[in-house]
Amino acid sequence: MQQNNSLGNSLKSWFSISAILIALIVSILVYKFEFGAARHFEGGLNTGKALQGDYEGIIYKGGVVVPILLTFLLIVITFSIERAFTITSATGKGSLESFLKKIKSLLANKDLDGAIKECNRQKGSVGNVVLSGLLKYKQVESTPGLDKDEKLAAIQKELEESTSLELPMLERNLVIIATIASVATLGGLFGTVIGMIKAFDALAKSGTPDATELAAGISEALINTALGIFTSGLAIILYNTFTSTIDKLTYKIDEASFTIAQDFAAQHANETKVATNGVRV
Repeated sequence: MQQNNSLGNSLKSWFSISAILIALIVSILVYKFEFGAARHFEGGLNTGKALQGDYEGIIYKGGVVVPILLTFLLIVITFSIERAFTITSATGKGSLESFLKKIKSLLANKDLDGAIKECNRQKGSVGNVVLSGLLKYKQVESTPGLDKDEKLAAIQKELEESTSLELPMLERNLVIIATIASVATLGGLFGTVIGMIKAFDALAKSGTPDATELAAGISEALINTALGIFTSGLAIILYNTFTSTIDKLTYKIDEASFTIAQDFAAQHANETKVATNGVRV
């Protein structure tokens, strides 16, 4: 089991690294061969001015920081798609509200096997946690030599361990999106500062003020800020969406765990009461 978890973590780490490297390579290629294509510039050379209204050429003129910002954007999109797929799978096949209602109903009717079958149908993170708790429930029921508190502690421990295994899977790669949400804006500002320095340096060397040249230089420099702010805003929105969804899943897991523990305690409380009444009689 531990070997399978280690292998899975290694594969996921390699996926993250590979995705970042591929995003960087794709960004460089797009910047050089698409945005830097001759058709976007006056005279057919990317060393000249970008054609008026040609935004691809204008983006190319943003400078060497543009490929880095494009890499950030591709990383956000890639990991957001991956997280969306993972979190959607984690919710299971059906409605979580309906699933929890069925589990509560089946446990109230003492149909433990039916609840286990329902978990196998639901699957997902909530279904996996509930299934592990119910299997432990069934196991301790048939284990001699344990009192009620020891059995309840064993069930709660199993639920906690299952939850601790599911949550990291849900939160994986979110730290990358959160980091880009902060770094992208700074990268955009860095690119803009470099562009402004170049624009004013060129103006100083020309010796004659040219408002058109200065405006063009500033416009190209601000491309970095625009791209950085867009990437950062997208990352923030997606990160908050994912964390909100994960919080809801965590709440459902806690609710299911509480239901199982409460049902076990109630069942044994009734059994203890019946046994006590029998002794008195």
